[in-house]
Amino acid sequence: MMDPVLFLTFIPACLALNLTPGADMMFCLGQGLRAGPRAAMAANLGIAAGCMVHTTLAGLGLGALAASHPLAFDAIRWIGVAYLLWLALQALRHPLHLQATAVTRKPHLRVFRDALAVNLLNPKVILFILAFLPQFVDPAGPVLPQFLLLGGILALGGLLINGLVGTFAGSIGGRLARSPAAARWLPRVSAAIFTALAARLAVLERTS
Repeated sequence: MMDPVLFLTFIPACLALNLTPGADMMFCLGQGLRAGPRAAMAANLGIAAGCMVHTTLAGLGLGALAASHPLAFDAIRWIGVAYLLWLALQALRHPLHLQATAVTRKPHLRVFRDALAVNLLNPKVILFILAFLPQFVDPAGPVLPQFLLLGGILALGGLLINGLVGTFAGSIGGRLARSPAAARWLPRVSAAIFTALAARLAVLERTS
């Protein structure tokens, strides 16, 4: 069992973090604008799954190992940058006016995989998990179950908040996609979001 005081302290801290706009929220926003609320939720689930993978690795000690080796950190970071830029290019290559009638047929499994990859290839998530979760872990008890419990709560909060953001963006995107002018600009907005995330990741310092 976790220390009740630590656990009760974690809840508001977790809520505050989930409400803070970040890369995960922006990714769900971009997917919602481009492909609708179902795609946004698929992205949301992929991000939550990535968070649990990071949490498990951190609980096993592998996250600390990766964060302590600059070459591994930089390799993960630059692969993530390249992947986000590829997503930006894909958004520009497939304009909405060609897909507006096929939004419901978009392969959500692919969106899930994209979100999972973006999350796993962001080393800042590794650093965040290692810096944040151990503050609420009781070292007198089993460490891995506590990591999984805390990570699960954090992922659940993200599912709720990012899900609302993505669903709202999806409802707006669906209406805008019926406008020829908006259909031309929405792919550019999505590409700009992915490019901004890539730039943010590119300038990330290992010590941040």
